[in-house]
Amino acid sequence: MKFYNTLTRRLEEFRPIEKGKVGLYTCGPTVYDYPHIGNYRSYVFEDLVKRFLLFAGLRVHHVMNITDIDDKTIRKAGELGVPLAEVTQKYIDAFHADLRTLNILPADVYPRATAHIPEMVSLISSLLDKGFAYEKDGSVYFSIERFPGYGRLANIERGNLKPAAAATHDADEYEKEAVQDFVLWKGKKPGEPYWPAAFGEGRPGWHIECSAMSMKYLGPHFDIHMGGVDNIFPHHENEIAQSECANGMTFVNYWLHCQHLIVDNKKMSKSLGNFHTLADLLQRGCDPMAVRYLLISAHYRKLLNFTFDSLEMAGQALARIKNFDFSLKSIHNPGEADPETAGLIAAAEKAFAGHLADDLNISGALGALFDFITKTNQRMTNLKQKDAVQVLAFLHRLNSVLGVLDAAEEKPLDAVIEEKIGEREAARKAKNFKKADAIRAELKARGIVLMDTPDGVKWKKE
Repeated sequence: MKFYNTLTRRLEEFRPIEKGKVGLYTCGPTVYDYPHIGNYRSYVFEDLVKRFLLFAGLRVHHVMNITDIDDKTIRKAGELGVPLAEVTQKYIDAFHADLRTLNILPADVYPRATAHIPEMVSLISSLLDKGFAYEKDGSVYFSIERFPGYGRLANIERGNLKPAAAATHDADEYEKEAVQDFVLWKGKKPGEPYWPAAFGEGRPGWHIECSAMSMKYLGPHFDIHMGGVDNIFPHHENEIAQSECANGMTFVNYWLHCQHLIVDNKKMSKSLGNFHTLADLLQRGCDPMAVRYLLISAHYRKLLNFTFDSLEMAGQALARIKNFDFSLKSIHNPGEADPETAGLIAAAEKAFAGHLADDLNISGALGALFDFITKTNQRMTNLKQKDAVQVLAFLHRLNSVLGVLDAAEEKPLDAVIEEKIGEREAARKAKNFKKADAIRAELKARGIVLMDTPDGVKWKKE
């Protein structure tokens, strides 16, 4: 499989450091507010990559950080007049609830910055000892001129960099034009949380947090680091600098970044009234799986324009998959499977996987799925139950990557319900309509609606 590596600005064949295993780090939320759907575009993209790696038979060790100490979280706690931990826990809980709602696979580890201060202090001490960092006015800064590779990820010309120590930057986030030495440790300030360190009491800068936590759980050199394009500079650029200077080796082999989400062709903004959280969409009655479908439906390196019309179209595409799933589960025709079924499945899986292996070509992959659905629907009246079982297994295999069918839709009917449907069919054939009606009513009470059609009994869940 090939991915576009932001660091080299070219497509590269993915080769894991350790055969069969992938070390994956994704930048998680800064927990000072509810994430918006633009944030979830990144998280769903990262989930798609992870699911495809698993689909390809690789074992993935996934680490996603929780930034619970930075400028924004401290400011929010101050505005509300409550302890920092109380603010961050509220938004951590909301974040995990949203992940479940969008069917995003959980990471193996969710390290919180505040639980890893000793690792950050140790890393900063190493940078000071090696001469890559210096103390100034009670804080510690990284000297970008000491690292010749600075600017590679963001494609910044070395000539545009400011001389070391001539200018320093304490803010966690800033623009490329403000390139200068960045803060590793912020000296103690009144009203802010602080921790002890040999170089003075204070708190970590944002960038050092991810380096320390990724190293702890994935080692000093790992496979893939992902995030949104807004993370490229300064955050990921600074991660590379401090990590490679501390360890003397390549930090990450592949950097993957997802483009922005815009709304109605405009940047999302509360002042424009086009700012949406997942909760906002759910309150409007939007299907979370349609939201997920829309978020993965465009190539990750292209801008995604969110509109309610596009969300409706995503819902229609999802409905086509669900109806296909429903039709297959309704087939109970006896007999041997048609050999053509296995051939269509093999061809569709090859096309689906081939497109995704080409830098996550999701449009091609979805096209392969819908082409398969069309061809199978054309054969639906002649399909036997054994065919349907094969096709359902294949559909759910593809859904292990897409994640757009919820757990209830993936599960087969409970064995007891299958038995009841069989009993009803037997009662109808024996003209015992009273019993057949009683079974129909019993199933309806359990949320299963039966429909008698010329092709046999069909069912659906209410």
